[in-house]
Amino acid sequence: MKASAKTPAKRKAPAPKPTLAKSATAKAVKAQPKKRASEASQKLLSLVMKSLDSDKAEDIIAIDMSNKSPMADYMVVASGRSNRHVASIAEHLTEVLKAGGYRGRAEGLPQGDWVLVDAMDIIVHVFRPEVRAFYNLEKMWGDGTQMAEAV
Repeated sequence: MKASAKTPAKRKAPAPKPTLAKSATAKAVKAQPKKRASEASQKLLSLVMKSLDSDKAEDIIAIDMSNKSPMADYMVVASGRSNRHVASIAEHLTEVLKAGGYRGRAEGLPQGDWVLVDAMDIIVHVFRPEVRAFYNLEKMWGDGTQMAEAV
């Protein structure tokens, strides 16, 4: 008997794709090393911390963000004593960044309650103490371990 033109040819089932066992996948995920911030980011962090310290910012805390968010390597949180002090700290920091060859942009300067300075790999928040306590960014982004703390 001959196969007619209308009879469909038999198809082979596709070969199953190889899969990893769940335990092997879990081990592969755990084996990945944690991302560390680059030397350039660490150098920039040092510059930021020195500037904040020289301007008498209070309760300066740096949080390593390299494993938590792709937006920055570090987040620095500091306090100023008044609206004017907060604005002055942020303005001076942007000047120091510019003198060091970095781009820094400040937001919130007119109010002076909370000024954010975007220094590319580092985000700096300068608060009045009451505003800092209200938003409590350290608790939100920190995991109980702090990267650096200036005294």
